[in-house]
Amino acid sequence: MTSHPTRTGRVELTPAAEDLLRQLTGTHGPVMFHQSGGCCDGSAPMCYPRGEFRVGASDVLLGQVAGDTPFWMSADQYAYWSHTHLTVDVVPGRGSGFSLEAPEGVRFLLRSRLLTDEELRRVEAEPPLPTGADAPDRP
Repeated sequence: MTSHPTRTGRVELTPAAEDLLRQLTGTHGPVMFHQSGGCCDGSAPMCYPRGEFRVGASDVLLGQVAGDTPFWMSADQYAYWSHTHLTVDVVPGRGSGFSLEAPEGVRFLLRSRLLTDEELRRVEAEPPLPTGADAPDRP
């Protein structure tokens, strides 16, 4: 699934996060991000081998990062973050044992900024973001 070609960018990676993602895909193959918004580790973006984490029907696809890596967010979390642009960064420290970067001694985290008035106008004029219900691998 790819995002609409004229969509406003909603998520990106810092160069450090992109380097780590390249390393992880070299080791694990294609990956995906999911932001659940749960407590503790669930509040950080989690990186999983693609196909090993099943997105929910209401999860929202914010976009693709580093070319073709999907970034999903739970619908509840998206309700809070819908007016922001997100940047995935990487910092030293232990993240979740379930996220692929954990053994590397680093963790992904989100930095955010409010969408500009112009970005917000464009986002509001675009069709709704795809959801997990639109994902081709759902039964």
